[in-house]
Amino acid sequence: MSWEEDLLDLYEKNSGLAGKVEYKRYKTKNGEERIPYVLLPPFHTTVAAQIEVTIDEEGTFLRASQVDEEDKMTIIPVTEKSGSRTAGKEPHPLCDNLQYLAGDYDRYVNGKKGDAKECYERYMQALEQWHLSPYTHSKVDAIYSYLKKQTLIQDLVKANVLILDEDGMLDPKVKMKNVDQSKAFVRFIVRAGVLEEIGEDACWKDRTLQQCFVEYYRSIQGNKVLDYLTGRQETPSYLHSKKIRNEGDGAKLISSNDETGFTYRGRFANKEQAFSIGGETSQKIHNALKWIIRKQGQSFDTLMMVTWESNSVKMPLWSVDTETVSAGVEEEEPLAEEEVENSLFTDEFVEEEPEEESSSDGNPTTAKQFYQALEGYRKRVENTSRMILLAFDAATTGRLALAEYKTMDTARYLTNIEKWHDRCGWIQEKWKEGKRKRYYGVPGVRDIADILYGSETRGMLTIKNGKRLYGEISKRLLPCIWDGRDIPYDLVNLAIAKASAPLTYKERYNWERVLTLACSFVKKYRFEKKKEEWNVALDTNCTDRNYLYGRLLAVADRIEYRTFNKENDSGRITNAKRYMSTFSQRPFETWKVIEENLQPYLGKLPIIERRYYENLIDSICQLFEVSSFQENTKLDGLYLLGFHSQSFDLKNYKKEESDREEN
Repeated sequence: MSWEEDLLDLYEKNSGLAGKVEYKRYKTKNGEERIPYVLLPPFHTTVAAQIEVTIDEEGTFLRASQVDEEDKMTIIPVTEKSGSRTAGKEPHPLCDNLQYLAGDYDRYVNGKKGDAKECYERYMQALEQWHLSPYTHSKVDAIYSYLKKQTLIQDLVKANVLILDEDGMLDPKVKMKNVDQSKAFVRFIVRAGVLEEIGEDACWKDRTLQQCFVEYYRSIQGNKVLDYLTGRQETPSYLHSKKIRNEGDGAKLISSNDETGFTYRGRFANKEQAFSIGGETSQKIHNALKWIIRKQGQSFDTLMMVTWESNSVKMPLWSVDTETVSAGVEEEEPLAEEEVENSLFTDEFVEEEPEEESSSDGNPTTAKQFYQALEGYRKRVENTSRMILLAFDAATTGRLALAEYKTMDTARYLTNIEKWHDRCGWIQEKWKEGKRKRYYGVPGVRDIADILYGSETRGMLTIKNGKRLYGEISKRLLPCIWDGRDIPYDLVNLAIAKASAPLTYKERYNWERVLTLACSFVKKYRFEKKKEEWNVALDTNCTDRNYLYGRLLAVADRIEYRTFNKENDSGRITNAKRYMSTFSQRPFETWKVIEENLQPYLGKLPIIERRYYENLIDSICQLFEVSSFQENTKLDGLYLLGFHSQSFDLKNYKKEESDREEN
């Protein structure tokens, strides 16, 4: 199947939802926010309305008001030309701007009187054709009767919705949601009264009205030709939809030049031979794409990615972290970008204690929850189901490109998701609901981009300039997660280099995030290249030079850290971290310096604890071969695994020691 067929299939399977407004909930700093989205019927679009006019079934004005910001999305019928209009005078069939609806517009707005009159006349002619057709609707009749009176602006002024200046004209300084009041968009409510067939009062929610327009527009379409996508006879369209990635998106996915450009010269006799897509088919493709993007799309700056399961079964997103997958897509609400950027961060000194739910090998219960969640997804998968991924990007404001199209059996998709999270599994931390949360797994793609390329802003790592990096990182990691391919080595090296430079970070938490991501990447890389299995649990039998040097550095770091005063030394950095970058380049030479500087701190420790650390250093040194210990060449990324595993083990040792002292 092609991506067009996948979108058509998506539309047909969800056609029962056409015209029904749904809401996506976001958790924000100020509470919960609801964003509306809808699977549009054919020949309809959405606009932001500023004015709401209420009339009765006889076309009598009742009242008017400004539209609330959270309720501005309005579904309206459109023609092929009106849906693609920019500066032309092509009216929408029912709801439109004031200059089209108001017969008294030129009495209240300075400007070209002829233009306003032409817009109104063209609108009324089109509305009259629908009103007189067999496919009319009670709401159409009521709106037609009201607008014939040519009193719309007069009524809105009396209702204090529009404001006049001293000359009795619409005040150009007055704005409605950043829109000039003379250009406001108007929608209608028709109070049914005794006419039960009108149904939903609000025109933009009435699905019977929407269906009437679909049937009416089909009846007035032109000659039918072969649709190149479906193979059916259908009226072609050469003006295709925009607003694909969001309501303000002007880029089109399908577009064609007119005859003046002759882009088909030498290949075809006319544009119909080169390009023929049915208007209704195009509407369904674009409407399905808009709907699924707003429902579950992911934005990485200008790059928009969306995935769905062919049978509309909820699946884990490929780009989220392990903890989110473990929570399950039915329970986990998407986080607004505001919450991600404004997560609370405390600068106070935090003791590095392990989580209570951590098991002996350093894997919190998140790992178990992750596998349980995947098993739950697998139980809902059919043998014939597929996962579809589409990615779109725009190099210019007018053209949208299909950047990626992938399909895969759903069962294989879940297997590859499991492999990514398992082979990158390491202890990670993130901010959630204002608290630091520890989990076992791998960060999400957006977090990875922030960690690798972000700068510290308000205590958090965030990409502020060059946000296209989000899209670039997602495209590079997509094959690793989706297809199970090897992780790019340059990203592994970048993570190692950043983790080896703790002095570049003001907040210790940020460096720890870089360190644990580097451990995840190194773990996966070692498995891919050498089939080695590594985990957070300390390997006391490993004799690899890189791993052992990492352990030594962790012990030195812990010894000095144990002498810190919580109140006075919260901003201090240990010598181990201070020399970490140099240590990774010349370990033998640098270790001598670190060990010499370590002696005063050992003297400050209680004798039992001092002997423990001294014996630990001796035991690690005994695992070295003499030649490898004296080798002063650069360490590879495995030293970070040794460093973090030893650090994690020492934190557990301190907790056990404290428990013994209390008993």
